[in-house]
Amino acid sequence: MDIGAMTLRLDGMLVPVLAGGSSRKAKLTIERDGSLHLKAAPDVERAELEQFLASKRNWIYRRLADKEAFTAEPVTKELVDGEGYLYLGRSHQLRIVNTDDRRVTLQRGKLILPQSLAGSGHEQIINWYRATGLAWLKPRAKDWSTRLRVDPQTVEVADLGNKWGSALPNGRVRIHWATMQLRPPLVEYVLAHELAHLREPHHGPAFWQLLGRAMPDFDQRKSVLAEAGTSIWMGVSQDPERVPG
Repeated sequence: MDIGAMTLRLDGMLVPVLAGGSSRKAKLTIERDGSLHLKAAPDVERAELEQFLASKRNWIYRRLADKEAFTAEPVTKELVDGEGYLYLGRSHQLRIVNTDDRRVTLQRGKLILPQSLAGSGHEQIINWYRATGLAWLKPRAKDWSTRLRVDPQTVEVADLGNKWGSALPNGRVRIHWATMQLRPPLVEYVLAHELAHLREPHHGPAFWQLLGRAMPDFDQRKSVLAEAGTSIWMGVSQDPERVPG
């Protein structure tokens, strides 16, 4: 059988099969556009590949949900009084004020941006998310590390592009600053998810079992995260002068 001309089907999705390598272990990838590709040795039978693909159904839908959250129409923000900025699930109106303070602060439910920083306002607001987010995450990282029995070397808040978080083998855990706009249970899901990767690097059964023992409702939180992610600001700004009036 010419494996290079083979195409499988999973729930209406077409999955082309590419021949490559000598290992009989097939490899499934999801491209940036959401398309699926399966790579396997030339002598692997179709039935074996179909069984492998079916076994990956849950993993596929989880990954596609993550991609959908980040590929939706981007949320934009204007740097004007009254614009709403989420923090831990609550919206706070922006106020640009004349003050000697050189920091973005949250005061009485308002996000305060000093006029002197308005030229780099969105960058300043993102820096505020990073600083406040780290302060919020640190004690919770300690708690979840105890539950998961892991020992992270560092916990950081950074811009991670299209990832909510990342965990490296050296114990470095990073959370996207945009995550801090989500409700606390979702932020904690992202945090616990990445911490669990310190013990289980891959999304195999052992990983989900580990996470499930520490966070029994993780699947519900993950589903809500996939939907909530479409309404999160990722740093895209909008020039108010270009807005049709």
